[in-house]
Amino acid sequence: MATYNHIIWDWNGTLLDDLQACVDAINILLTRRHLPRVTVQQYLDVFDFPVRNYYLKLGFDFSRDNWNDVAVEYHAAYATTSLAAPLRQGAKAALDRLQANDIGVSILSACEQGLLKRMMKERGIIHYFEHIYGLDDLYAASKVDLGHSLLKKTGLPRENTLMVGDTTHDYEVAQAMGIPCLLMTGGHQSEAKLATLHGPIATTLDGVLQFILTHP
Repeated sequence: MATYNHIIWDWNGTLLDDLQACVDAINILLTRRHLPRVTVQQYLDVFDFPVRNYYLKLGFDFSRDNWNDVAVEYHAAYATTSLAAPLRQGAKAALDRLQANDIGVSILSACEQGLLKRMMKERGIIHYFEHIYGLDDLYAASKVDLGHSLLKKTGLPRENTLMVGDTTHDYEVAQAMGIPCLLMTGGHQSEAKLATLHGPIATTLDGVLQFILTHP
């Protein structure tokens, strides 16, 4: 039997393929400020948590721009650019396979809770998840406290719980929670950046399944 009986999924970039939507949204804000637009590769290389620091790397000046207003502006742009963002290829099949193997699933996301649930409902997968934890604001600062809350309230055993995400922050959150982490390429950070952590990496959701179901 597999070691893991519960998987905590990240949402943006892991189950939701919204890389292009995020690039398009941030470019709307950059264009308004006459700042250089970013390519997908540039985004992958610079994106990080806390998100405020990533904005600074792009040239935002928070002595002129109010950070709270920028966060609201970004989410208004993202609400439009993400409308057509699909699930990652194989997402529903992966969730079906986990369900068939009696492996529970939850979501731990830096996405605002209301938006998170709406996007999950729109894509027809909310019914798979036992627990859905998103942030209560738009600022995407950190998921560490949220992760601790999830474990405390659900009683999930750390030794049998796996975090699956697409950023170095997901790895850091898993470390803080005391659980292992599997990272995925094709999300919001480059494979080179993920590889610096020297942890397991999957390139597809099929690869994630294989890791989960065969891990001793």
